[in-house]
Amino acid sequence: MKVKVLSRNPDYYLRETKRDIHKVPRNYDPSLHPFEGLREYTRALNAVKLERVFAKPFVGNLDGHQDGVSCLGKNPQHLSLLVSGSYDGEVRLWDLPQQKCVRNFRAHDGYVRGITFLPDGQQFVTVGDDKTIKIWKTDLPDWGEEEEPTNTYISKSVIVGVSHHQKEPMFATCGEVCQVWEEDRNEPIRTFQWGVDSLHDVSFNPIETHLLATCASDRSIILYDTRDTGPVRKVIMRLRCNRLCWNPMEAFIFTCANEDYNLYTFDTRKLKQPLKVHMDHVSAVTTVDYSPTGQEFVSGGYDKSVRIFEHGKNHSRDVYHTKRMQRLTCVLWSMDDKYILCGSDEMNIRMWKARSAEKLGVLRPRERSALNYSEALKEKFVSHPQIRRIARHRQIPKHIYHAQKELRTIKLKQKRKEANRRAHSKPGTVPFVSEKKQHVVEEQE
Repeated sequence: MKVKVLSRNPDYYLRETKRDIHKVPRNYDPSLHPFEGLREYTRALNAVKLERVFAKPFVGNLDGHQDGVSCLGKNPQHLSLLVSGSYDGEVRLWDLPQQKCVRNFRAHDGYVRGITFLPDGQQFVTVGDDKTIKIWKTDLPDWGEEEEPTNTYISKSVIVGVSHHQKEPMFATCGEVCQVWEEDRNEPIRTFQWGVDSLHDVSFNPIETHLLATCASDRSIILYDTRDTGPVRKVIMRLRCNRLCWNPMEAFIFTCANEDYNLYTFDTRKLKQPLKVHMDHVSAVTTVDYSPTGQEFVSGGYDKSVRIFEHGKNHSRDVYHTKRMQRLTCVLWSMDDKYILCGSDEMNIRMWKARSAEKLGVLRPRERSALNYSEALKEKFVSHPQIRRIARHRQIPKHIYHAQKELRTIKLKQKRKEANRRAHSKPGTVPFVSEKKQHVVEEQE
């Protein structure tokens, strides 16, 4: 005689502990869930609304400088250390987790023009208006010792920028000419010049380490190869570029901040036109820095705002601002891809979250899974007009709003004028010039 009984595994319906959630059996047959799409859309709408509710990007500020902040430097080996220089020649070292200054000293007479760390993070280089280059130790001096640089180099001309090689003990400076120095020599080992009266920014490529780029006062961007005796290529823009930054993950890509309110991403193999024109600033862009992932970069300018761009998008994904923040002189993206630091004219250094709605600290597994589910829903419905509108909306200061409106009117007027000229001229006499090609004058080799 056979007896059939129903049996169930208790693991399918019993909780391991009282703190666990109750297990509910689910049948994923689509025919049993006719309203699944509507439910997911409602959840996506709630997720994007909650993201804007919890978007509080400001973390804190570092105050202590007696004059405007001119430059920032991040340590490649230690996340918690930041170095800043100001217009009065003072250099300060900051402990970021505690948000306090751990060391300060007068490094130069006049502006501190540039700060860069050596690859090992044990020393950093500063340059100033007093025509000196100084190397300082990162560690605090011993009790009773005075603040003295480990090495000092004297230049024959004013230096306005510095960048250290990623692997070798050498660094490059810019001013009237571009010079390459070795740490154990007091004279530059190589000098580059291409008919330009001054250079105001220099940057070593972090991947192709022999490649060097500078921004010049004649509106050009010049590329150098430290293995050659002269410059390699040059591209001339409509207006001057203020700052240049290489993509840390793509060897040939760099982005420059321009005076014409835009940023331009170039490929060094094809300089005749930029890959992307990044628009949204309403005044001159003074500084730019890439995230460690190479997927995003941050910029700041005279419009008193910080903007975050995705490297393949024309418009910014986020904008940060405060009432007190004035013109920005420098921005940095932290090495852990979580924070952004900016220095401005009113003597403050501000810390922001790289993703404004991100929760700081450790996430529990259930929190992480819920956030991943929300992100997947937002990505699924990203093209829906209501969700796209909420995700894109930002509160901006009144002066930026009116400036954007004015710039939009000017661009529409120029397009209308060009269309009228083309309509009333012989075919082909008024050619169509794309937005990318409008801003590049020529490329020289």
